[in-house]
Amino acid sequence: MDNVVEIDSNHSVARFAPDEAALRQAADQGFRSVVNFRTAEEKQEITPDEERRLAEAAGLTYLHHPVAPDALDDALVDDFRQKLADLPGPVLFHCASGKRAGAMTLMALAAREGLDGDAAIAKGRECGLDLSQEKIGQFVKDYADRKGRS
Repeated sequence: MDNVVEIDSNHSVARFAPDEAALRQAADQGFRSVVNFRTAEEKQEITPDEERRLAEAAGLTYLHHPVAPDALDDALVDDFRQKLADLPGPVLFHCASGKRAGAMTLMALAAREGLDGDAAIAKGRECGLDLSQEKIGQFVKDYADRKGRS
């Protein structure tokens, strides 16, 4: 699948919102779950409910976990981490551009792997997901510093 960043063998971030064909392709490529971080208020071609239907028809487990960049907090990320633990992998994460999906994925991995903020940002950069100059990148760094060491 084009325009997808593989963070590790179990976590990949799409830099786009998948349509029906992309969801089928994801299933064909071995993904077992898809996570949508777009909010219901965002302009989108496929609503979260329709995406759930299409994902499940393709054989994928679906999670809608909306994230508004200006409403990001530890509780939202912690809740996502708990839900992620129950999803069969590999998992394809997406929002509109991949920034929120990448940030959420990097924070979950940092907490699980004990990475501090600099290491989490570096891990993203190594995979082609450079959030270091993004406002959300500072939240990733701070969250990883708080949770990655605990």
